[in-house]
Amino acid sequence: MVPPRIPYWRLSSFYFYFFGLLGALLPFWGLYLREQGFSLGQIGQLMAILVGTKLVAPNAWGWLADHTGHRLTVIRFGAVLAVLIFAFMFSRPGFWGMALVMAGFSFFWNAILPQFEVITLRHLGPATDRYSRIRVWGSVGFVCAVVGLGWYFDAYPLTGLPYVALTLLMLIAVSSFLVHSPEGRVVQRGSLQAFIAHLRQPQVILFFSICFLMQVSHGPYYAFFSIYMEDYGHSKTVIGVLWAWGVVAEIGVFLIMHRLFRRFNVRTLTLACLLLAAGRWLVTGMVPQYLGVIFLVQTAHAATFGVFHAVAIYLIHRFFSKPAAGQGQALYSALSFGAGGAAGAYISGIIVENQGASMAYLMAGLAALLASGLALGLRSHTEQREFNDGSQSA
Repeated sequence: MVPPRIPYWRLSSFYFYFFGLLGALLPFWGLYLREQGFSLGQIGQLMAILVGTKLVAPNAWGWLADHTGHRLTVIRFGAVLAVLIFAFMFSRPGFWGMALVMAGFSFFWNAILPQFEVITLRHLGPATDRYSRIRVWGSVGFVCAVVGLGWYFDAYPLTGLPYVALTLLMLIAVSSFLVHSPEGRVVQRGSLQAFIAHLRQPQVILFFSICFLMQVSHGPYYAFFSIYMEDYGHSKTVIGVLWAWGVVAEIGVFLIMHRLFRRFNVRTLTLACLLLAAGRWLVTGMVPQYLGVIFLVQTAHAATFGVFHAVAIYLIHRFFSKPAAGQGQALYSALSFGAGGAAGAYISGIIVENQGASMAYLMAGLAALLASGLALGLRSHTEQREFNDGSQSA
């Protein structure tokens, strides 16, 4: 049982609402934008903005939280600003107005999660093995959102999506005010010199290049998967279930990740993830009309996100010393989910509009294959550290 001193449900509710919002936006926002009259190229650009703010936001707000020591205040301030900026969505802005609103709210929304992770881990103290019990509610929130909204939007118009998103943003803000800070004013200082020294290592450069390409390959999935499936006759309920199944598979692999690390080295795991990603995207692009096949390849999300992310966190732990670990984690988020995700969504939008979605998935498969070629250069570490629950889901 979780000790009473840990505000389990208050911490868990934040993750539930945060990833519930992600579950509302990733599958359905592209569909909503298309119904609002935006072209496929414009949708690609707008979805790129949604993830592209991760390039700057986590680093900027991480520095602010560390510098001031008032981490929870920074989280609350960001959550409230995200609500206020998103409210401008109801003014029915054109493309540039939509771009500004999405850039504004996602800048603050993307910034608060890493800082809340710090709050959670400090509440847990030495009991970091309990982290996954709290973080799993984020996955539950995502699954509830994609399945529930898929069913809902089969019966009701997508014009209700902004109201759902605004409600979830408000609940995120409320939940941030229900959590108390586990510490007083603490200023953390990393070592920039150590961080730069680590960045000069060829293995680190290779690692970040692989992470960037892996997220580029996810571009058509995050930006256009729902649109692609709907164009081939699949209902929104089915689309929601497909998204949910990928996350369920991801949760399952987290539970056995420590066993995989004992049995396989990081180069083998990385290569397997990248080759599965290439196969996943190529099959998705070739046979979108066969629901059973698509359902099967969605299981690969356990590897293309779950295992790959676990390996990435493990390698950051190996590559970066403690004074540079925070900066290494921030750079991983910025270069992969930020730069890689934005580039993948932007390029996919251009390809989808001019050559069709199947070609975008071909691009994704080639990006993953290129990354697998780079992964051959990773060192095969023989000494594997136990991968605890906290690192698995970070």
